[in-house]
Amino acid sequence: MTEVTTGAGGPESHAKHVVYCGVCSLPPEYCEFGGTVKKCEEWLKVQHPDMHERLYSEDVINANMSSLTIEAQKRADKDAQKKAAKAVAAEARALEIKASSKILIKRVERNKRKYVTAVQGLEAHGLDLKKVAKDFGKKFATGSSVTKLPGGGEEITVQGDLSDDIYDYLVETYEDIPEENIECIEDKKKKGGG
Repeated sequence: MTEVTTGAGGPESHAKHVVYCGVCSLPPEYCEFGGTVKKCEEWLKVQHPDMHERLYSEDVINANMSSLTIEAQKRADKDAQKKAAKAVAAEARALEIKASSKILIKRVERNKRKYVTAVQGLEAHGLDLKKVAKDFGKKFATGSSVTKLPGGGEEITVQGDLSDDIYDYLVETYEDIPEENIECIEDKKKKGGG
């Protein structure tokens, strides 16, 4: 049976405080098993310098390396280089996708003179669609929602003809999205008969 202390010490005084990495969300002791070791180390150096010193100081690294055999040291170096190269390649790929992805703002005619504005491609720029939809609703005082597309993916649907306003809002609010990647399209409803 476990003993629970009460009083001045209380059970809370025995609780351990665990630090989680702000980059990979693992405890810093396990960051080396993720793909972002350098970023994790930089984050730890800024946020928890004492823990950084304990984990990444020259003495600790030399002590850990000296306990390995020569072949194991070579493998460890090779693995570290591979992981770093993969992380750099993945980051470059993500930046390339982000730079080449278009944001489409479509004005869609519903019936008679009623329009909705659909915005696609925001998720490629790392934006939370539900949050952006809520921002659109507040900014333009209208209904706004996230809907699934038949071909996969999601878009934000805003009630009203707001394509120019949304274009301006995106350019002003999100500076990291290049203006040339935002495109306005008018999608007319097909009329029946022929």
